[in-house]
Amino acid sequence: MDSEVLVANEAGQLINVAANAGGVQYTSDIARKWTAQGYGRMAMATAAVASLIVRPSTLSIATLYNNTNKNFHIERAFAHNLLGIANGDFGIWLMLNPVGSIATDAPDEDITTMAVTNGGLPITEGQFDIEAAVIDTGWFPWGENSTSVTATVPGPLAQALVKGQLIVPPTAGISISVVAQTAVITTTCGFHWFSVPVSEAVNN
Repeated sequence: MDSEVLVANEAGQLINVAANAGGVQYTSDIARKWTAQGYGRMAMATAAVASLIVRPSTLSIATLYNNTNKNFHIERAFAHNLLGIANGDFGIWLMLNPVGSIATDAPDEDITTMAVTNGGLPITEGQFDIEAAVIDTGWFPWGENSTSVTATVPGPLAQALVKGQLIVPPTAGISISVVAQTAVITTTCGFHWFSVPVSEAVNN
């Protein structure tokens, strides 16, 4: 006797569970689906900025603002060490800028073209402000420290694997900074995120 497995979607409607041609049910990482749909974005600063030697406050190394009507689901934040000292440690700090920040912070558009992660054409979506003046609503360390092995030459990469645990709604933003043992350590920072229509949000 044939049977169907039904689940309720976000609108409360019953739909069939996905299966392949052989009838085997399957699940997929939502990030893979969003990548295939062309929702993936990346942006990175083009110049290195000196690290802080204190907790970040009202100046970020870079801030991404959401100027769309979608949600930005942050996948990761990253910092590449361009200049350092031998055995110099540095780590990433992140802060969410609340709804309305795009107006109160009046960001510059230092990078206007964002890379798309499915091989599509670059897109102008979001505002990426390097060394942005921000309101300190609470910075927190993310990810593990990274260590520069040698001095003066490009060094290692640190990344915070956020995996959707931070969401930037319309008119809000996210800021990144780097704290190190010395300001000699400079980094260039960026974000990887998914620009997802609100109707497809997984946080409803």
